Amino acid sequence: MATPMDQLTTFLSNMFAEGLLDTQFQELQMIQGPDMPNFISEVITLFCEDGERIINELAKLLDKPCVDFDRLDAIAHRFKGSSASVGALRVKNTCIQLHVFCKEKSLNGCLMTLNTVSNEFYNMRGKFQMILQLEQQVKTYYSKK
Repeated sequence: MATPMDQLTTFLSNMFAEGLLDTQFQELQMIQGPDMPNFISEVITLFCEDGERIINELAKLLDKPCVDFDRLDAIAHRFKGSSASVGALRVKNTCIQLHVFCKEKSLNGCLMTLNTVSNEFYNMRGKFQMILQLEQQVKTYYSKK
């Protein structure tokens, strides 16, 4: 039977193989240590909270009769940075697509891409929640040894 650490390692390997994560996530893992045992958890939680807020903000901006593409682009840029900082590769790449449509002032392109960004974010959030559960299981497993 696989240990919680084995399960976490396999889960992360699959996320890398699917193109969901990039090497930035590995950088975050290297920062986490005995002096900062909850670092990954805190970073992931912050990303998930911010991401939800940003998606809602983007949706509100795109729902206005006169879309402020510069403001939309600034928010998309912030989300791209946030995604890049946690290694959420697909979310980051979709934010880059949104940036292109903002520069083109393409309402349809932005709406379509917001839908994709939203789907990628919520998929990633679910995967991140699974990582947090597995990390908790790893801590519990090793504290009993």
